[in-house]
Amino acid sequence: MDYLEKLLEKLKEWAQKLIEVLAGSETETEPELIPIPVKDPRHRNYR
Repeated sequence: MDYLEKLLEKLKEWAQKLIEVLAGSETETEPELIPIPVKDPRHRNYR
């Protein structure tokens, strides 16, 4: 019986991992955006 209990426990772990993967609970985080400075034409020096 001990063998069957270990087998069932292992199957439960695999099923849980499969559900997590299929449900997408382990999604990749989006990379942080890097702000790019843009010259504002309203503050331009006209010469």
